[in-house]
Amino acid sequence: MLIVLLSGLWWLLVQLDRVTGWLDISYAMSPSLTHAAVMTLGFMPLFFAGFLFTAGPKWLSMPAPSAGAVAPALALQVVGWSIWLAGAHLHVAVAAGGALLAALGLRTQYARFVRLLLASPAQDKLHASAIAVGGLLGTACTAGLAVATFLEAHDLASVLVRTALWGFVVVTYGAVAHRMIPFFTAAALPAVKVWRPKWILKLMLGVAALEVLAVWLDWAGWGGQTIWRGLRGTMELAAGAALIWLAAVWGLVPSLKVRLLAMLHIGFLWLGVAMAMLGVSQWWWMLTGAGTFELGALHAVTMGYLGSLLLAMVTRVSCGHSGRPLHADTLAWAMFCLLQLATLLRVFQPVTGSISGPVLLVISGMWCLVMLVWGGRLLVWYGQPRVDGKPG
Repeated sequence: MLIVLLSGLWWLLVQLDRVTGWLDISYAMSPSLTHAAVMTLGFMPLFFAGFLFTAGPKWLSMPAPSAGAVAPALALQVVGWSIWLAGAHLHVAVAAGGALLAALGLRTQYARFVRLLLASPAQDKLHASAIAVGGLLGTACTAGLAVATFLEAHDLASVLVRTALWGFVVVTYGAVAHRMIPFFTAAALPAVKVWRPKWILKLMLGVAALEVLAVWLDWAGWGGQTIWRGLRGTMELAAGAALIWLAAVWGLVPSLKVRLLAMLHIGFLWLGVAMAMLGVSQWWWMLTGAGTFELGALHAVTMGYLGSLLLAMVTRVSCGHSGRPLHADTLAWAMFCLLQLATLLRVFQPVTGSISGPVLLVISGMWCLVMLVWGGRLLVWYGQPRVDGKPG
């Protein structure tokens, strides 16, 4: 949560300086790369750790490690990403050192999870295996980011961050969503049955693999080929339609009666919307030759899908582990709605033209406000005894 707040406040100050020039900020490396890396790899793996070593051992029928055993891996990441942000203004070698520390922490985190997976007697390891593979890819991308940053190969560094976004973060979200959203929905709405065939998970993993391939083809200079754009756009449109259909089948409309459940389902819907936007973007370029709006689609994934599900899942877990009722109160719901507004502005502004500095400043301020209000309250809960008097 501290990295969420730190990265959000940093990006807000960057946008404020871009618009006003008041802060006279100097940079040792691209602020866009700095932003992309910390938003993708900075706080997401830390939240993943909380889930991997509580729910993960239950999935695998293994004993859970203590918080103390996991803490060093997390501390390395927190320190590493803090140094990364500082290095963006001091020197690329400092930033690279921060990324290397983060990679070491991530390697330690996923080595522990892989050991749990290999020792598990559980029959069904599909979801855990997908998460483990994604984590190992994320670790490799973070280490590669450190090297590319040190060598000032910023294009390669950006490719590695995009690879980690799809191959690590989106894969992890997909595996958890496939296993947990139908379960949560059926628990709250008995009329909605649990339905999660394995081909649905394979579809989501296939979507991630397609986008990783696209990232590397773009970097190699082959992404602009008309045949590839048409094939990619068609597959993205098909994936978007399938995911939007899945959101409906999983109970999108009935979930709107329960705020916390609605947060999960609306968040998942954003993935389908993002894929459809990516597909339309490719066909729009082929038909008109005009610039695409892939950046808007990218933020539909990051702010809409990842950000919304982050608020939903972390709210649910924090309520449960602190002994509070499993529901989204007025404050949590208001922050979620504000995030949806910020996402809509960020997604659709590039469709109508290049996004302006003042608008981007407002959107950054909205993101920062959501995280400060929502995250600040949860920080007060953490480390305190359960309010229901039970152990923990």
